Amino acid sequence: MTLILARELRGRDITVNTVAPGPTATPLFFEGKSEQVVEHIASLNPMQRLGTPEDIAEVTAFVAGPGRWINGQVLYANGGAA
Repeated sequence: MTLILARELRGRDITVNTVAPGPTATPLFFEGKSEQVVEHIASLNPMQRLGTPEDIAEVTAFVAGPGRWINGQVLYANGGAA
């Protein structure tokens, strides 16, 4: 859908991208999960940690600002998790 919308808006200097965050340390993420489960999920990531809201905000700010040449993409902000 991201690429389709980017193509539909062509010629208008509007970029369309999607940020797909991985496991992020927020109250909603922790809800209902034991510490053991959270540690296991964090260990699956090559960076050995959960993302932070700031990590996601940096990616979003990049594509909204200096990354204006990026268009029609899905950016996986997940620390390398598969």
